[in-house]
This record gives sequence, structure tokens and C-alpha cells, in this order.
Amino acid sequence: MKPLEHLQPQLPAILQDLEAIVTLEAPSYDLPGLDKVARWIARHFEPFGTLEREETANGPMLRVQVPGSGKKVLVLCHFDTVHPVGAFAAPWKIEGERAYGPGVYDMKGNIVQLLWALRANQALGLGLPALELLFTPDEEVGSQASRAAIEAGARRNDLVLVLEAPMGNGDLKVARKGVGQYRLTAHGKPAHQGVEPEKGINAIVELAHQIPKIVALQDWDKGTTLGPNVIKGGTTSNVVAASAWVDIDLRAWTMAEAERIERELRALQPVLPGASLSLEGGLNRPPMEPTPASLELFEMARRIGAEVGLQLGPGRVGGGSDGNFTAALGVPTLDGLGLFGEAAHQLSENVYIPQIPARIALLCGILDELSR
Repeated sequence: MKPLEHLQPQLPAILQDLEAIVTLEAPSYDLPGLDKVARWIARHFEPFGTLEREETANGPMLRVQVPGSGKKVLVLCHFDTVHPVGAFAAPWKIEGERAYGPGVYDMKGNIVQLLWALRANQALGLGLPALELLFTPDEEVGSQASRAAIEAGARRNDLVLVLEAPMGNGDLKVARKGVGQYRLTAHGKPAHQGVEPEKGINAIVELAHQIPKIVALQDWDKGTTLGPNVIKGGTTSNVVAASAWVDIDLRAWTMAEAERIERELRALQPVLPGASLSLEGGLNRPPMEPTPASLELFEMARRIGAEVGLQLGPGRVGGGSDGNFTAALGVPTLDGLGLFGEAAHQLSENVYIPQIPARIALLCGILDELSR
């Protein structure tokens, strides 16, 4: 029996597992909630291998070593969500062909997908590569506590599979933009606005000169964008603003572009006499740039997908994931292997139920082929 035939009648049981993990609400930094999900993961995945749990400042991190043959594969999952507890009127509901809940699409549902892929391959006698399953608690807030473990895991393995959600049309992800966060601060001099404004140096005015320079660094043809999206300055309206800052979001497809932007930001010079500038921040997720090895991995997934009725393309997306870290190390990385759905980070977040067995079967086939 093939995986898809095996999985289709299992759909009610798969949905039960999906409901169980989704209703354990676990926003980033909610340590009690994250602990509940970690315990659920441990209970369900420990039968497949050796489980280790590590406590971090952002919550528990789990690693499961699953014995196998062929390639050594790191599989990345995160179990924190962006939704505060109680954000959904009902943390689980099914309407029509879609299941709704916090993290069902990004990405608790994909943990269930992995669980059932392991179960199916075991039940059908299919192969598994040597797997290192890493479940992290802080991807939605930058993976500060888990990045070192992610990178160390990538270095130990031949390739990386990331169970983030696929593209909106179902395609896998072979490229992601790098993400940078910067704060540019203008320093001026305070003075009484009514009595002697000429003795002041207005930091807000200085920043107003700088923002067009920042925006001019964008390169739309190369996909490099800069968003000066948060700004603050001054104290009260009758005091010349002595300080002002702007937070800048950088997105770039290539490391070369990210490095260019950082050089240009650090080279900015003040316009007003006596004003000064300072820059904080940097690139917090390097670009996930496709390589011949990662594209070869995608072609394997495309072929297996076609066998289970999925037409998969090589998607590119502006948002980052933990796959950015592993790809930047030169380790072949394929992302977007999760369940098909829509509305990540929204109160209408959902997965499309009829395609769940095929997405699990896709993962089954990939794991089987990597074991040979």
C-alpha cells in the first residue's frame, strides 16, 4: 500500500491530533503554554527515538534522534504562535473543508504532519533517514534562544527540511529574503522653542533629512526593500527635539545586497550643523539563497509530489524562517513542506482538510527516498 492510500482513511484520527495540539495555546514567551505543547510533543515523538529536552530563556526546546539509513537530515519545527491566549473565540473549529485555530497553519499542524509521516513509514515498512528532529519555542520572535542549536544541528547533518507552511498556492520555498532590523538615531540639542530656538539642533528635522536617503537605498529590481516604519522623537512641543529615532526593516534576497545596505546606512552623514547620527541593529536572518544542491532537493520533492497529486513549484517569499540560518551555512535546505492552508498570523488561520493526507504522503516519500 502506498502512503496516500494508507493515510486517507486515517484523516479523522489525524484531525484529532491536530485539535489536541492546537488547543494547547502557546504564544511566544508564554512558558506554561509552551511547556504544555512540549510535553505533548515529547509524549508522541519519544517512541521514535532518543528524546532530549533543553530549557531556554524562551521556553523548552526538544531534540529527537530517530535512527535510520542513508542521509542525515535535520527537520525543523517550531511550536510557538503569534496569537495571545484567547485571541480565537474558539481555539478549534471545522467549517466546511477547513480547520481553524491558533497555529494550525503556522505551524503546529505541521508537527502533526511529521508525526503521521513517521507513523505511516513505520506502518508501511518504508525507509527513514537518520533524523534529528528539532522543536523550538521562539521562531516567531527571532529564534534568539534556539539559533545556536539550529546552526549546530545543520552542521551535523547533510541537509535540512523545514516544515513551515508552503506558499499561498501550495508551492514549496527555495528562497527567502534576509531580514534586518536597524534603528537610526539622530542626536541634536534641546532649547526653548519660544525663547531661543536658534540655540537648539532639532533631531526630528535631522531625521527627516535622512529618511529619503534611506528609502533611496532600495533596489526594487533586486527585491531589496527598506521600511522606515516606526518613528519617535522629542519630549514636549515647546522644547527643540534633542533626540529622534526611526526603526528600519530591511529585506534582501542576497547577502551581497544586505551587506550593501548596511554599508550605506553606516555611511549616512548628518545634514544639520552640530547634529550626529548613530546606528544600531543588523541582519537577524541571513537570506536563504537557492543553491544547486537545494534545487536538486526541490526537484526530488516535486517528483514525489506529482505522484500524490501535488503540482509543486519553487517558491520565493519575503518572510524569514529558521531555514535562513541553515541555508546561510551552505547546508542544502528545503522549506515550505508543511500543510496547505492560508491566513498565517491572522484570526482566520486555517488548513485545507482534503489535502492533509497528500501533504503527509509527500513527506513520507521524501523521507523514504532520503533513506536510500
